[in-house]
Amino acid sequence: MTGSGPVCTRSIARRRPQRAAGVLLSALALLAGSACSVAGADPIGEGPDTLRVVLPEEPPTLEPCDASLTATGRVTRANITEALTERDPSTGRLEPALAVKWTRTSATSWTFTLRPGVTFHDGSAFTAAAAAFSIRRATDSAIECNVDGYIFSDSEVTARAVDDSTLEVETAEPDPILPLRLSFVEVVPTSTNPKARVREPVGTGPYRLDEWSQGRFLRLKRYAGYWGEAPDYAAAKYVWRAEGSVRAAMVTNDEADVAIGLAPEDGAGDRAVEFVTNEVSYLRMDATRAPLNDIRIRQAVNYAIDREGLVTAVFAGRPSGQLVSKGVTGHNPRIGPWPYDPDRAKDLVAQARADGVPTGTTVTIIGRNGIYPKAAEAMEVVQDGLLKAGLKVEIKMLDVNAWLEYLLRPFPKNTGPTLLQAQHGNQAGDAAFTMGQIYGSEGAQSSYGTPALDAAIEKAQLASGTERQKAFAQAFARQNDEVVRDAVMANMTGILALSPDVRYRPDSATSDEMRLADMRRAD
Repeated sequence: MTGSGPVCTRSIARRRPQRAAGVLLSALALLAGSACSVAGADPIGEGPDTLRVVLPEEPPTLEPCDASLTATGRVTRANITEALTERDPSTGRLEPALAVKWTRTSATSWTFTLRPGVTFHDGSAFTAAAAAFSIRRATDSAIECNVDGYIFSDSEVTARAVDDSTLEVETAEPDPILPLRLSFVEVVPTSTNPKARVREPVGTGPYRLDEWSQGRFLRLKRYAGYWGEAPDYAAAKYVWRAEGSVRAAMVTNDEADVAIGLAPEDGAGDRAVEFVTNEVSYLRMDATRAPLNDIRIRQAVNYAIDREGLVTAVFAGRPSGQLVSKGVTGHNPRIGPWPYDPDRAKDLVAQARADGVPTGTTVTIIGRNGIYPKAAEAMEVVQDGLLKAGLKVEIKMLDVNAWLEYLLRPFPKNTGPTLLQAQHGNQAGDAAFTMGQIYGSEGAQSSYGTPALDAAIEKAQLASGTERQKAFAQAFARQNDEVVRDAVMANMTGILALSPDVRYRPDSATSDEMRLADMRRAD
């Protein structure tokens, strides 16, 4: 993926009735997948009816049940596919989408009334049978969907169609936030393969997949049968360029309308738009392998990182000490960033070495190209701090597909101790979508946990209201004080470049999904 090649085209965006006009420009999602072209689709050129979007990388997949992966969700969520519910990032409220209302009928069951008159892109009707099928496919199949481990933590969910417009969902254990969890289950027709990932998703959204030319571009086309208000643009074309300066220049040179994942020095000029994200950058430590299995080494890693220096000189953001940002249920205001103390880091490494910990074992930083601006440079700063602390560290930068092998269980074997460069965005607004999957002993993205932390997470997940906030805050404190499984670096600030011909206001959800319907013509 280089900065050379054909430029982006323009696309059509569709506006959702529940969301205000400028929602997420971060639709510049990460792309990197296989080629697919929808049969019979007529090509769309680069005319004024096409919105042109340039991304840092190509999405690895468009599989709907993997839309909780940022690289996939930025393209698919609310554009190609939709869920039963959706959270408004500006208010935190859960809003109707494909479901118009829901009621908790018992401690473990919910009833959803579905929106009438909705059709899929293949012309079939959206019914409760399709909703139940989508829930089963995402949570109870051999596909190993990311949404299952990330959102449901492998909990048992049963969905049943009462009639075409009524859906009943039951859980094995009480779940006070089930409607919020279902905002991550993208609904697909029953004709979708239940046993394998798909490359040509069919949904109910304002856009359908038109063509995906591997390594070149991805194009969406407005769906004429959409149930909501039609978006301004008739099509959207995504391309990807690895260099931020190239992406910015494409907007300033009128070769693209939107570019995301930019750094302050990329040269977007008066086209640059800054926005607060819910993304938190961190390093996941493999605490099962020496020397990282010694808590003193994990503490030393934290003391050795100059967070203020990182956000000043490398990427935009503010230093942070926990994986959820302010406004998320469970955020603990008492947890601050670890202080930069290189002398303390050096002392801890020396103490561990004196006790026989093999501090000379090479620790590999597994980085990801394009995860945020200047990703490699950030890891070089971290490496320098760890080397000065007395650790032996090397960096391996990977593209998204290879990096995903390290993000999700089962992890590669025989790799030695690793620090995984990662970023977490809690768009749902509840720590349940962070703690279990990232810090639970069996979490889909967890490399290490403890029984005590598992118990604290379970207690919080069953609570509601103020007790839920308190319980999750206590779980974060336990992780920070007793487990130290990672090194949280910064709550990231996003920068995108926007054409003067497009009206769009990014928000905290922009880094996880980009609603083309929220992008409108400036005239």
